[in-house]
Amino acid sequence: MNYDVIVIGGGPAGLMASASAGMHGARVLLLDKGEKLGKKLAISGGGRCNVTNNKEIDELIRNIPGNGRFLYSVFSIFNNRDIIRFFEDLGVSLKEEDNGRMFPVTDSAKSVVQAFIKKVKAVGTEIRVNLPVKRILYEGGKVKGVECRNGQSFFAPAVIVATGGKAASHTGSTGDGYAWATEAGHTITELFPTEVPLTSAEPLIKNKILQGLSLRDVVLTVYNPKGKKLVEHRGDVLFTHFGLSGPAALRCSQFVVKALKKFGTPSIPLAINLFPDVRPDQLEQEWGKVCRKQPKKTVRNALKPFLPDRMIPVLTERAEISGDLTCSHLSREQLEKLCQTARHFTLAINGTLSLEKAFVTGGGVHVKEIDPKTMQSKKMQGLYFCGEILDIHGYTGGYNITAATCTGYVAGKSAAEQVIGQRASLS
Repeated sequence: MNYDVIVIGGGPAGLMASASAGMHGARVLLLDKGEKLGKKLAISGGGRCNVTNNKEIDELIRNIPGNGRFLYSVFSIFNNRDIIRFFEDLGVSLKEEDNGRMFPVTDSAKSVVQAFIKKVKAVGTEIRVNLPVKRILYEGGKVKGVECRNGQSFFAPAVIVATGGKAASHTGSTGDGYAWATEAGHTITELFPTEVPLTSAEPLIKNKILQGLSLRDVVLTVYNPKGKKLVEHRGDVLFTHFGLSGPAALRCSQFVVKALKKFGTPSIPLAINLFPDVRPDQLEQEWGKVCRKQPKKTVRNALKPFLPDRMIPVLTERAEISGDLTCSHLSREQLEKLCQTARHFTLAINGTLSLEKAFVTGGGVHVKEIDPKTMQSKKMQGLYFCGEILDIHGYTGGYNITAATCTGYVAGKSAAEQVIGQRASLS
């Protein structure tokens, strides 16, 4: 059977590519190996679906540290504001939350997935699920079509690969597209987990002393083995039975992975600043004032207004101070050390959870081999890539879905225009 464009993968990039190609007049076939489209989209944002981020373009790019600059050309064609209009035109009203994150007013990812699929169908796309692709057919430096695992073949002069990476493999992202890209002559940069929880073998982690404790609005700093700061992120952190999770920890993860590899060390230091808005001298003055006012109180009780209960004995132990010490016996040097520990609580981080358990895949199809204005391969005519299969990765907060849907739109538009233009020139 012949089509203008075949899209492989029914995630946000593939759905947008299908919608875009159909909107630009192409006859589209969307293939997905799973039984449902939009599985990863349906669980994103904690099931609420953070569809994009409302920040300005330069700020968007800064929050996509993995080759975000590649997206300037893409965003000149279709960007985050266009995503907002796209969904609102489909009847999905959006609302802005903290840090520019955009969610459906329904607070349900299902409403986003359903609207997406409805649009894909409305533009005439033929959808086939439970149909895994075995390989892409190439002939004479051009795309010819695809062959499925059941032996069926479909033909089209344009194929868009939107199969995702290897993160969250339970949703069907198992890296199928890398082999097809390699066969077409593409370079796959090294894959690694990003936006993934951090691991530590420190006793307080292994003994689950702080497991389940959440710290709000703290600063995490990752250092290299020589003590040079590599990156700093502010946000919430959750202590787990294996290490650290939460938005700030996830944002540090790609820097941890790269540093461990670069320096070849078993672990690298990470520091938590529990009081990022308070100067060291201010914290000493404040805690010193409390101690002077209530000299008979133990240090443990004096710290209760400032810290979570479970954090206090850990801090005092790190500062080599007995929590039972009374405030009147707390020396200035001890107070200074206690404050320093609260502002620089260190952990040795020895890695991250696996790529399959990450939110996002680092690495992928080398962006230098892709035309950023069309998303077409520079190696194979008629082959397009979009979404997480590319070596593009951002922080959580709507940035990865923005990259996926925008590259998907450009890939669909470009593929449709190329095929229809070629057909017109032959007629």
